[in-house]
Amino acid sequence: MRIAIAGAGNVGRSIAQELIDNGHQVMLIERQPRMLRPDRVPAADWVLADACELASLEEADIAGCDVVVAATGDDKVNLVVSLLAKTEFAVPRVVARVNRAENEWLFTEQWGVDVAVSKPRVMAALVEEAVTVGDLVRLMTFRQGEANLVEITLPPAAPYVGEPLRAVPLPRDSALVAILRGRRVLVPTPDDSLEAGDELIFVCTAEVEDAVRTVMLGADSVERTRGQR
Repeated sequence: MRIAIAGAGNVGRSIAQELIDNGHQVMLIERQPRMLRPDRVPAADWVLADACELASLEEADIAGCDVVVAATGDDKVNLVVSLLAKTEFAVPRVVARVNRAENEWLFTEQWGVDVAVSKPRVMAALVEEAVTVGDLVRLMTFRQGEANLVEITLPPAAPYVGEPLRAVPLPRDSALVAILRGRRVLVPTPDDSLEAGDELIFVCTAEVEDAVRTVMLGADSVERTRGQR
């Protein structure tokens, strides 16, 4: 894919290097000359420009990108970049960094954002995921479809431990997309059996999260979890 990243700070450069290592073509757009450090990510295309200006984005051929990542340290800039990328250049996928938790509500499809990545939320989710067994942890929100990426680690007493996936009555608007078992990543099939300690990764709408939790953890799991908070 061809990917443009607005903001060449530590976050932007780290994203760029990871994407390049995965075989993608990356362009870094930075407005501050002192932040231009091509030696840090030599395989990227570096552009000195203001990503909030239409003329700069046109010159950089943003319309030819598959993805735009708004990764600056300023939420206002990230919102403007997202809106321009989506509305003026019809970029298929826009990912935006949220720096301040109180601004997270703004990062929606109305501002052109398909996926909002909130550092506080991600850090909190990773902490929860590391210590929580027998609960549902929301890892990420996909704004455009109002769907969430959630994780459940199965305790030994979970209802379907030992059962094949075909026996699990998942609700509508939910899908099990991966099973993490030790160091293995399994693509689920109907014949796979669930084991205690499995980390189950689902994509589902917010409306069915409680239903997913109930199916995987038992009828009293929602009330039990809320009672602990």
